[in-house]
Amino acid sequence: MMPSPYPLEYELGMRYYASDVPGIGGRLRSVPEDFVVSEVSFPAGQEGAYLICRLTKKNWELQRAVKEIARQLGISHRRIAWAGTKDKNAVTSQAISIYNVPPEAIEQVRLKDITLTVIGRSHTPLTLGSLEANRFEIVIRDCSLDLLQERVRAVEGIAVQGIPNYYGLQRFGVARPVTHLVGEQILREEYESAVALYIGLSFPDEPPEARAARDTYLTSRDARRALHELPVQMTYERSMLHHLAVHPGDYRGALLVLPQKLLSLFVSAFQSFLFNCALSRRFDLGLPLNEPEIGDRLLFSGGREDIVTARNRTAALQQVTRGRCRIALFIPGSEPIKVHGMMDEAMQHLMEERGIDASRFQNASEFVRTRYSGALRPIALQTAIQSSIEERDVRLQFSLPPGHYATTVCREFMKADPRMMV
Repeated sequence: MMPSPYPLEYELGMRYYASDVPGIGGRLRSVPEDFVVSEVSFPAGQEGAYLICRLTKKNWELQRAVKEIARQLGISHRRIAWAGTKDKNAVTSQAISIYNVPPEAIEQVRLKDITLTVIGRSHTPLTLGSLEANRFEIVIRDCSLDLLQERVRAVEGIAVQGIPNYYGLQRFGVARPVTHLVGEQILREEYESAVALYIGLSFPDEPPEARAARDTYLTSRDARRALHELPVQMTYERSMLHHLAVHPGDYRGALLVLPQKLLSLFVSAFQSFLFNCALSRRFDLGLPLNEPEIGDRLLFSGGREDIVTARNRTAALQQVTRGRCRIALFIPGSEPIKVHGMMDEAMQHLMEERGIDASRFQNASEFVRTRYSGALRPIALQTAIQSSIEERDVRLQFSLPPGHYATTVCREFMKADPRMMV
């Protein structure tokens, strides 16, 4: 176990690496082709109102790609759904469902670096998480040559045993890791603060004109002035400012002009932040990833849950060792936390520190129109990795279940500034 030296990772709760092996350094995503993601989807049928297509894209943000596809099809983007959100600076392949569109209409879609192929039909739309896995082929370039092969092999072995299953930087925002901060303010029903953070909080990696405009709004709260200064490509921020210019002081309404999926992401990002912090707390206590303690929660492959007790602890260790279940953390939501052990206590303490409880999530559910019931997430990410080395470049191939982050795997190899992974 090794602590991270990077302040940004510390702020996002990602405070440890599983291995003590020095990092290989390097950089991710020098070009989109260095980060290839292929979704492993459940087989599509041949009947139903939903057309299932394979969407392959390069250097496209998914929501923007969906809106452009919908525009060319002459339909609302709300008729398009997917099972997983993929990275922008990458080459990605995934299934999408399109309601009530004939197969021949897909031929009308002509967008640079986007291809659509019909693969079947379904009676129901795709939903987030309804996929088997994601396959990754990733190149880390310009790595340190110092014991490069030995370091890569060492981390490969550790990844099979398990590394911290942190939510990656993308969950919080790449250039602006602000989504969880906005989510916390929404939970507090501090809507003005949520708007101020989303529009006004600037970060060093942003263009100078964007930083200046954000800083102006953060200090002045002048919506009309910020509209004049904000770059035109910052469409979400400008939509909020348009609302505030017409309805001064209606910060709740300004948030509601955002797409519902983006609004829900704020709150779920705060849940992710709590998970990262609680997982790091486990390491503070000196507890391993794959040895269950009394009070730990267990998550079985079929979705069954159990609690480790003094009586079943030996059996639980055998089950974890054999891969039949994994130790998991409860991510809080609108259901009160039932405290069973040290990890639940750590999560409850994090919530109390911020004045957040189940009722806050219930209120946010009604505001955002998304359920936040709470869920279990495994604390360890385990995967077999195939690697090859060519001069200073390292190529990694592996698969992950839905909701797990490839950058979390790369982070364990690189141990580099998180900005080198975006």
